[in-house]
Amino acid sequence: MKLEKMKAAHQVLARLDYPPGRVERGYNNRTLYIDLSRMKIAVKPVSAYMKEIFTGGKGFDLYLMWHTLPKKPVAWDSPLNEICISAGPLGGTPSFSGSGKSLVTGISPTTGSLMDSNVGGHFGPLLKFAGFDALEIQGKAKHDVLVIIDGIKSRVTVESCPHEAPNSADLAEQLHRMYADSTQELQAVGVVSAGQGAEHTLIGCLNFSFWDYKRDMARMKQAGRGGLGTVFRDKHLKALVAKSLVNRPSWVMRTTAP
Repeated sequence: MKLEKMKAAHQVLARLDYPPGRVERGYNNRTLYIDLSRMKIAVKPVSAYMKEIFTGGKGFDLYLMWHTLPKKPVAWDSPLNEICISAGPLGGTPSFSGSGKSLVTGISPTTGSLMDSNVGGHFGPLLKFAGFDALEIQGKAKHDVLVIIDGIKSRVTVESCPHEAPNSADLAEQLHRMYADSTQELQAVGVVSAGQGAEHTLIGCLNFSFWDYKRDMARMKQAGRGGLGTVFRDKHLKALVAKSLVNRPSWVMRTTAP
């Protein structure tokens, strides 16, 4: 199926238009919250306390989970469980090694306790350039959905996706090409997904994509600890897509071959 027809079959289930973000000293000073059960999208403020005490991707993720989850045990497959993703204040800054990485947290299917995993790819920096310091996803959709965070249009949508590929390699390729408006924008799209394997095991991983301009293809890094890909698919998340050129310094990502 052609990508245009595939995208036309999407139904927007929830939408939020937001003011453009501005990264100052590593922060947008806001995070994004999505409840898939209620199809609710909201923006949460980042306080000075969060930045001073919970600095970094893991710190923000843990802070968000601590203040959202009930103060009682939560099963990994409960709609209350969360997946949180943050790149930290240095995310997208090439002066520091590893600053393209993201931290992912959630209650693990393998341990029943909180698990974190770090991963490469471009999603974390693109999330920040789209206007958010962290992404917090709770609830469980009835059917497979995409979450699209478009920093160019300053819009977040949750969309049905009836025809996309079931596995991450093909899906990432489809979504990069579907949401890039030109070949120069292919590196301005980042995708997070989990394939069919995550639906049949407790150790499913999350795949974070980046566009390899030399090979002209989407490649992926893995958040492999704790089975957070299994949590992702249990929520009927097909993929997360972040897209942004806003506030993107020219040195962050190469968009053309030398």
